[in-house]
Amino acid sequence: MKLNFELLDPSNHPDWLEPHSIDWYKQLGELSGKYQYPWNSLLSKPNGESLFDEEVFSMIQNKKVLDVGCGHGEFAILCSSLAKKVVGFDVTDSFVESGNQNKKMNVSFVVGNSKSGLPFTQDEFDCAYIRKGPTSAYLLLSNVVKKGGKILGLHPGDDSGKELPHLFPNLFKQNKGNTLDLIKQRLVKSKLSHIDIEIVNNTEYLQSPTDVLKLLCFGQKQTVFNLLSGENLQHISTIFEQNAVSEGLPITFQRYLVRATV
Repeated sequence: MKLNFELLDPSNHPDWLEPHSIDWYKQLGELSGKYQYPWNSLLSKPNGESLFDEEVFSMIQNKKVLDVGCGHGEFAILCSSLAKKVVGFDVTDSFVESGNQNKKMNVSFVVGNSKSGLPFTQDEFDCAYIRKGPTSAYLLLSNVVKKGGKILGLHPGDDSGKELPHLFPNLFKQNKGNTLDLIKQRLVKSKLSHIDIEIVNNTEYLQSPTDVLKLLCFGQKQTVFNLLSGENLQHISTIFEQNAVSEGLPITFQRYLVRATV
């Protein structure tokens, strides 16, 4: 259906930052101190994230564990009740600062960029996981995880939210990412074995037109949200109401689960 109005392109706003860039992560840390989704949605279980979490909890029992891309450390701290020790590693200083404010005795956090290497010793860890963190770490984990140690990865899929650019043209851009290809390329170059990638698809239901904007503006300054809300919220509401079902506005929720062994 062709719209009789035009939605603003948020990337033209002077405060807009490319999502998941280093500057974007730094800004998100400064704005909230957390990597936490701000929108409301419904998501049935099991889904890619719940399956991953269950496998991690099983893997880390009484182990020394590396959490790559730990964000503000909430999941690492949760894992500490099961693991012998958890070390969180993240590129964003303010995330690590937030984690340090809430950590337990068997949790520590280290700032660094996996593209520059991992600042740990040979065979320092029994296992490791990457929960929506950098895929570049797959190239390095065989150096710091013991032989036979398990590696688990969770990454947003390339088809996540694929409906949004069609429903809200200009507002959302078509995802031209190649996360799955990049993961495969890096796993091939890694020294990991018994590699498996599972694609898990579910439906996520956004609860309101404002949640559409919250998803779009995740990690952006309030100035971006305010402009888009003032100019576009009425039109977004019209599109939302035309396409929502009883649970909310349905969009694809896709996750890649990576399982490997050192």
